[in-house]
Amino acid sequence: MEECSPSPPPPVMEPASRHAGRPGKRSGRRKNDPSGRSGVRKLAEEVRDLVHEVAGRVVALRREFHSHPELGFQEHETSARVSATLSELGVEHRNGVARTGVLGTIRGVAPGGAALLLRADMDCLPIREENEVPYRSLRDGLMHACGHDGHTAILLGVAHVLTRLRDRFRGSVRLAFQPAEEGLGGAEPLIAEGALSDPDCEAAFALHLWNSLPTGTIGLREGAAMAAVDEFRIKVAGRGGHGAEPMATADPIVAAAQIVTALQTIVSRNLDATDSGVVTVAAIHGGKAYNVIPESVDLLGTLRSFRPETRLLLRQRVREIAESVARGMGCRAEVEMIEGYPSTINDPTMTRFARKVAEDVAGSGKVVDSRPVMGSEDFSYFLRKVPGAFVFLGSNNPEKGFVHPHHSPRFDFDESSLTVGVEFLSMLALRFLEERPARR
Repeated sequence: MEECSPSPPPPVMEPASRHAGRPGKRSGRRKNDPSGRSGVRKLAEEVRDLVHEVAGRVVALRREFHSHPELGFQEHETSARVSATLSELGVEHRNGVARTGVLGTIRGVAPGGAALLLRADMDCLPIREENEVPYRSLRDGLMHACGHDGHTAILLGVAHVLTRLRDRFRGSVRLAFQPAEEGLGGAEPLIAEGALSDPDCEAAFALHLWNSLPTGTIGLREGAAMAAVDEFRIKVAGRGGHGAEPMATADPIVAAAQIVTALQTIVSRNLDATDSGVVTVAAIHGGKAYNVIPESVDLLGTLRSFRPETRLLLRQRVREIAESVARGMGCRAEVEMIEGYPSTINDPTMTRFARKVAEDVAGSGKVVDSRPVMGSEDFSYFLRKVPGAFVFLGSNNPEKGFVHPHHSPRFDFDESSLTVGVEFLSMLALRFLEERPARR
């Protein structure tokens, strides 16, 4: 890993004395303000001013990242831009963490205090973009179709805000720019290489731009927010032959068809009606000629669940059904399970704390209870190590045409949501370090 020393802040940055507060003194509750709300309001005003100041830069960074998408563990240009921006802001950081990740640390002027982690993912998807916009992907077959370009730009915006307010907090904020969220699992190696240590982080938070929610809305959910994911591969081996003489074969196509149908009974007949799960067969490959029964058929699919017990049950029943149905049809099923990300479980106390911050930033009328999402997210590994929350940031705007779902070649989002994200994460960090919400 490459160690990067912070360079002096650029001349355009104003001295920290503009933002009231003496070095070493934490903003606290006044005697005539037992709730501390006036201090929070003053801090919120300062944060909002700084967010307004950096808004144009955040949009420009997002568009730069969008135009130059990179797949997981290949985010070399993206991480180089992240590193250059952190150096410009005077943020100490390490490059090459988990191959292409970047870890930054912003420390308050006063010594001691807590530490928390804020995370943004950086990778793109292997999708050919169909949007006709000035910032469309310049790399054919690659696209930021899930908002990670926005996440990275938001976290750099947070870095701008917090470096200007170092004299206002005690403690440290770890900025984790993570590679390879899209299926390759960049979170685990990032954690293994010190994302949550030095300083030791007490909590972790991340947000996701979300085109299922209106722009300006923030969605939170205590407990299971996103599902665990597993992949299954079934090879149905039979005995091929002439299509005109099926009695001389063990037809794997018929067996595979029966397996697909039987798998659909797992959720409806094996899960409790109050539980949730998904069993999807997404690909079938077998045979090449119209009059030849093949030797084998391959099935590919995915399992989704929230509870560990349900996850195990789905795996077990897929294997049992595939093997027994194939055997009954004179064939043999070979089942392979590939374990994916665990479910993303939000800590209740941290989620309630994040909700309070969200209500102050967006207004209580724009903070909603998000529904459980059957998609998966490797931020779940952070939440297995420390308490925290994964938050959904609304980015849908039909009037501007931002309606397409994630992973669509037409996906795009309302860029006005970026400043909401910067303000929310900045206030979340500052208030966490001040209030130290306890895990219960």
